[in-house]
Amino acid sequence: MITGGAGFIGSHVVRRFVTNYPDYQIINIDKLTYAGNLENLIDVEHKDNYVFEKADILDKKSVTDLFSKYTITDVIHLAAESHVDRSIEGPMEFVLTNVVGTVTLLEAAKDAWTDKNEHVFYHVSTDEVFGSLESEGFFTENTPYDPRSPYSASKASSDHFVRAYFHTFQLPVKMSNCSNNYGSHHFPEKLIPLMINNILNDKPLPIYGNGLNIRDWLWVEDHASAIDAVFHKGKIGESYNIGGLNEWTNIDLVMFLCQLMDQKLGRPEGSAAKLITYIKDRAGHDQRYAIDASKIREELGWTPSINFEDGLSKTIDWYLANKEWIDKVTSGSYQNYYDQQYNNR
Repeated sequence: MITGGAGFIGSHVVRRFVTNYPDYQIINIDKLTYAGNLENLIDVEHKDNYVFEKADILDKKSVTDLFSKYTITDVIHLAAESHVDRSIEGPMEFVLTNVVGTVTLLEAAKDAWTDKNEHVFYHVSTDEVFGSLESEGFFTENTPYDPRSPYSASKASSDHFVRAYFHTFQLPVKMSNCSNNYGSHHFPEKLIPLMINNILNDKPLPIYGNGLNIRDWLWVEDHASAIDAVFHKGKIGESYNIGGLNEWTNIDLVMFLCQLMDQKLGRPEGSAAKLITYIKDRAGHDQRYAIDASKIREELGWTPSINFEDGLSKTIDWYLANKEWIDKVTSGSYQNYYDQQYNNR
């Protein structure tokens, strides 16, 4: 069972597992909220080893029935509300999906798996649970949790519940915490696809604060390969940090993206950069995230396969070739949100 498999990261994981493991029966369960889109999986939807079930992980009966119907042996849990801005606007939805939904899945797995040695419950989380770094240092698997937003607090809570089920009920769990993902099929409320979409439509490029907040960027297909490695080779009860070894300030990233977009669109240099607009900083905005990924490298042999320049170029190419996809999924409410921020700057 892969939860949230119609979303951004989830669809890449589903595609990888369906394609690379034809002997596995992959059950994709997704509620199909605004960020879940079955068009992300058109290329695998007719595969014999793939099944989609629309379900809400908060619905205990539905989840329990799916465990029974398909005799679920393993779970890769990606379903989550994931946008910090939306968590600030409405925290309760994040508490319900990310915390209660995770516990609902844990309960179903605990009850269904009488021989727990033959199963894996793999919970995919975020580096945001660790809080904010200064200019030096990196998040390790032993970094104390210090979430700063409702989103990261909800993910931190779900992480704690997963560990609790391992220690209390001996549920065979694995965990990973990743840095910011980028790549194809990313809903255009997040930084990179938002900027690409706004440049295409000559709309302002909103930059929070001074733009000097730093993020580590991980290509989503590299993240999917890391999830593959943790699922198959990671140790029960362990967590693994997954990072791109690739730190950028927000403003430097957007400037570089603008440069690439001008080149690819055949526009004069500097055209896109003129759209950059600084807006009021996000409440509780973490200054810097940076991942120490040495554990997954040394224990599982995983490293990123692509540098950011090539990955970002591939990402832009995908969006330029799939403008119809962007038009279909773009949420007017979030575009209006950023427009309002621009008008109130």
